[in-house]
Amino acid sequence: MNATPALQRYADLDRRLLAAVRGIHILGAVAWPASLERRMIADYAQGRFALPEVNYRRPDLADARAELTAIEREAGDGAAAPTDALGDYLRRTAESWRIAAEMLEAVGTGGVTAPSIALYGKPGDVIPGSHRSNLDAARYFVELSDELGADLLADDIRVDIPSATLRDELASTLDGFFGAGVIAVELDAELTAKAAAGATRIRLRDGTCFSEYDRHQLLAHEAYVHSLTALNGREQPLLASLARTSPRVTATQEGLAVFAELMSGAIDIARLKRISLRILAIDMALNGADFVEVYRFFHERGQGVEDSFHSAQRVFRGVPVTGGAAFAKDNVYLSGLLAVHTFFRWAFREQRMDLLRYLFAGKLALADVLSLEPHFADGTLASPRWLPPWMRHAHGLAGKLAFSVFINGIRMGRVEPDALSASV
Repeated sequence: MNATPALQRYADLDRRLLAAVRGIHILGAVAWPASLERRMIADYAQGRFALPEVNYRRPDLADARAELTAIEREAGDGAAAPTDALGDYLRRTAESWRIAAEMLEAVGTGGVTAPSIALYGKPGDVIPGSHRSNLDAARYFVELSDELGADLLADDIRVDIPSATLRDELASTLDGFFGAGVIAVELDAELTAKAAAGATRIRLRDGTCFSEYDRHQLLAHEAYVHSLTALNGREQPLLASLARTSPRVTATQEGLAVFAELMSGAIDIARLKRISLRILAIDMALNGADFVEVYRFFHERGQGVEDSFHSAQRVFRGVPVTGGAAFAKDNVYLSGLLAVHTFFRWAFREQRMDLLRYLFAGKLALADVLSLEPHFADGTLASPRWLPPWMRHAHGLAGKLAFSVFINGIRMGRVEPDALSASV
């Protein structure tokens, strides 16, 4: 595109931003060695409980922080700065990366907690449009899943798809959707999570078996949101940073990915319970629970030894395992889901399907979609090349949202069987 001097200035700042954050790898910096995980999971399975001893390599990100501070300042310069959406996008994105750098320079200490909360929120935060908190929502969904027999339903799920088989199945499906070879599916024995996605690569934890639910979730969550938005971000003519997930957009991106599971029928009640339990666990850790206590919390609520260990580990990544500190990233899955669900409802009410499509044009926060809308409309920013399959059927999507809003007002604890039989 032929950029004006003002747009060229933003493009230059964007390039500087990407260069500055090249060495900032949040999850890599707080990851635990796979050998430690395997040894401790074996010990926990035998009832030998001890607090993990994790050594982190603390990065020196002083140069990156200095450059990010300069970008924050320069993106806010000029008379138009208070109302300029592109400059504000760059300023807020640089700020979030700077906070992330400060967080990683404190890795292994309780100093990680405050910046992680600044980036990802905390369980006690109030849900927009409500007087209730993320913690209230988590408790509600755990209670609801128990009402619906989540643990019993989970027993019927067969986890019998080898990682190599799933790799081949996903690769074939993605070749058909994005084009041959656009996204590679690989096995990774060192991966802590069961799966992780980038723009052109999805990794599966090697040596792990998966269920059909896992397969559907990986497509809906990892491929058709995380990879898709990254690929669309690479198509942007002005802001290349829209291809990379900055810390400030994590809640929207993870919330959108879980929302995609919900809309495509790929989420099961047990998974909804798991992401809710993680919020309760973060709250426990912040209030003094140590790693073993959080592990037992997950185990007592139906998770196996390995899953309980990994769930507790997610809470204590990068922080002391003795209690009083937490890595708050898992707060975003439920809080982001609730925010994205509300945004979709609002957009349908306002008949703004264009805004919903723009949400997939790169790694954006909900606020970005609104503030950058004029730049999508005039072509400065590109509309998304790819949309998830479920986004192609707007009327069906609207029906699901309308039904869920009404039906969620019915409380199962107040329902009597006689009343049900009398109504049909």
